[in-house]
Amino acid sequence: MEYTHLSEFRIRCGDLTIWTPALTSPDAWHEDERPLASVHEQYLGFLDPADTRPGRGRWIGTIFEMDAPLDAEAWAATLQLWHDRHEGFRTTVAPTGDGGYHRVTTAPGTVCVTGAAVADLFDGDEINEYLCDALELRLSALAWPHLLVATVAHDTDDFTVLVGADHSVLDAYSQAVLILELRTLYTAVTVGGEIRDSATFGSPADYAVIERAAAEELAPDSPAVAVWREFLGAPGSPMPRFAADQVAALDGEHAQPSVSRTLLSIDELEEVEAALDRLKHRLSVSVFAALAIASRETFGDNRFRTVMPIATRPDLTWLESMGWFVNVVPVDITLPAGADMTVALNETRASLKRAHLCNDASWGRSLAMVGAVEGPTYGASFLDIRMLPDYELVADLRGRTLRAVSYSTEEVYFWVVRGPDGLYVSTRHPAGRPGEVMDRFLAEFARAMYSVTTVATATAPVTDTAAALSAG
Repeated sequence: MEYTHLSEFRIRCGDLTIWTPALTSPDAWHEDERPLASVHEQYLGFLDPADTRPGRGRWIGTIFEMDAPLDAEAWAATLQLWHDRHEGFRTTVAPTGDGGYHRVTTAPGTVCVTGAAVADLFDGDEINEYLCDALELRLSALAWPHLLVATVAHDTDDFTVLVGADHSVLDAYSQAVLILELRTLYTAVTVGGEIRDSATFGSPADYAVIERAAAEELAPDSPAVAVWREFLGAPGSPMPRFAADQVAALDGEHAQPSVSRTLLSIDELEEVEAALDRLKHRLSVSVFAALAIASRETFGDNRFRTVMPIATRPDLTWLESMGWFVNVVPVDITLPAGADMTVALNETRASLKRAHLCNDASWGRSLAMVGAVEGPTYGASFLDIRMLPDYELVADLRGRTLRAVSYSTEEVYFWVVRGPDGLYVSTRHPAGRPGEVMDRFLAEFARAMYSVTTVATATAPVTDTAAALSAG
């Protein structure tokens, strides 16, 4: 499943409808004493309530093609059931009066969803442009609804579905699994069938209670804080950056270039995976080892530092929840002089094991304790899409996860995915960085990944390898 911009997805021509949640009563909101998750509260602190384009650079979403004709009444019922099921879509924030925010929530059955047709718009490219603009204008972390849905009804027996949301109510895992959930709900509504309830649709607000309690237990001498301290260096030191000295300053605001490409074909990847089996290492370890080697070969850096977003769903209660269940952990790999891929794999395994100490520790609170003056600007994640249920069906539905266009002059992120057809990567970087720099880095990355196949002898058995799974 590609992680891409909406503008890079070809929407077929058809009739566009925007589906918007609304409350059945203006008095439906009630005060909710459950806290906001640390990452949610921190996120709100960076927002400008007067921003006329609150979704700019912040929304995420999913697009796919439903393999059934659009029945407007049934689709509205499907979306209402979806909101009833997931409290994450029925909770928002209100100002506290002192510059902060607290939670308010509405009960199941208080949200209705209505569709509004967009007249005189049928061409797929024009629809795409309209939706890119609408998502920036309408999606905000400070104003409910934090989610909207668009459909494009075609002259065939299917329709395109776009779900766009502020990041505060959706994460990468949610983006991927919502496709089959909406398909299952819509099928049940249209042709009959059980609309199941489940203990695995837990509320993000209930998770926030657990997350905030864990954050409060952090202390300057906590093991997780020590890992972050080593990662950052001296208090006030800048965060690691990707080729910071190769970014030209540009006048005005510029969209970050986005690059998506296949690193390894399925045949090459299967060779790599067979070699990793012999070496007793996971694919996630080889991805970060290859990033470290590519950094050395491209920029001459023996020390590779990045942050890795991870899923923080603590147990099955939140397995199928819609929400933002994400933490960030530091990955810090130092390659000895002349290290080959065998050494890099072992160093990376140890680094990922150290990072595991930070899995349940609020990254924002940890960074505050070590004297960080800024947040992360360089991140990388890995996801094996085969862990998702019915991932092959998602591909048949043209499923894509989407991210907003970023305008950052510093941030660089890599999303590496093991898909059914090979290993591919999506990345974004500042507009002031020459494209040749990223091209060279990605070439070295692919070369390092494939070099695993030349390692002939197995290393000692690995009993505890940290998995690097994306959440974002």
